[in-house]
Amino acid sequence: MKASGKVLLAHGGGGRLSRELIRELFLKRFGNPILDVLDDAAVLPDSLPKGYRLAFTTDSYVVQPLFFPGGDIGKLAVSGTVNDLAMMGARPLYLSAGFIIEEGFPFKKLEQVVDSMARTAQEAGVQIVAGDTKVVNKGSADGLFINTAGVGLIPPGVKLGGALARPGDVVIVSGPVGDHGIAVMMQREGLQFSSELRSDCAPLNGLVEAILKASKEVHCLRDPTRGGLAAVLNEIASQSNVGIEAEEEAIPIREEVKAVCEFLGLDPLYVACEGRLVAVVTPQAAEPVLEAMRRHPYGREACIIGRVVDEHLGKVVMRTLIGSRRILDMPAGEQLPRIC
Repeated sequence: MKASGKVLLAHGGGGRLSRELIRELFLKRFGNPILDVLDDAAVLPDSLPKGYRLAFTTDSYVVQPLFFPGGDIGKLAVSGTVNDLAMMGARPLYLSAGFIIEEGFPFKKLEQVVDSMARTAQEAGVQIVAGDTKVVNKGSADGLFINTAGVGLIPPGVKLGGALARPGDVVIVSGPVGDHGIAVMMQREGLQFSSELRSDCAPLNGLVEAILKASKEVHCLRDPTRGGLAAVLNEIASQSNVGIEAEEEAIPIREEVKAVCEFLGLDPLYVACEGRLVAVVTPQAAEPVLEAMRRHPYGREACIIGRVVDEHLGKVVMRTLIGSRRILDMPAGEQLPRIC
């Protein structure tokens, strides 16, 4: 299979080389009783526990570079889909993984990506139960693209959504924002700073479980990916028809992120995260949720950054460091290309 050390068009042709690729690369790392059958579709358990609901999501990953400090496209693909399920309060169970591989892509790099996916899936407690591989002509895929889909179970009594924020609610962020987007951009552009900034890319379902265990008065969970914190706050304000007031001084941003953003003329509040979440909870739930988050490895730097109000409906207003106020608009486009 690896005689040339690179992926060939024939590896996507459905013949012997395709079977070798599936069995020697993917099954060795993703293998489980559901996937090992290798039928045309994964057959999942045929009944749901009483009161549970299914959550389903899909996403595609085209990040460049494929490897960056703190992660890679494989870790990103699993984490991103796991997190989308977790933000709805679901316990992620099963993922699919589709690979679009450019002809000539090195097998060593593909193995690194698949190994990373397997480790992240194990950390998140999910199984990759279905997949697909396509090999396209050289120059057609920029190396490697990955699509993932995920299925999870929402327990009885859990109802989360962007339309459920209410005036008086407290807004909490699980840690510093902007790490992922700036780490990817620095790697892509070859920028060097005295301390190495790492992506926050991580599966957050364990953190979400801790939050929901701490309180049932959680209204909304969102992960601030493309468009960053500002986009997520605007989405919640719009969906719930409420206002959100944030305190600039309270929003955690690493000094490295501030420095790079200042140098390049970027706003860190619009830079993507891949291992952070925003929680909107009742005032009574704020302290228990904050304490639970800070006890978890992915929430140690959690803090309250603002509140939901019944003014300036559908808008986000931030009190700045000098005491003035400015509107945080929904971004018109992406500041940084290809960060997920």
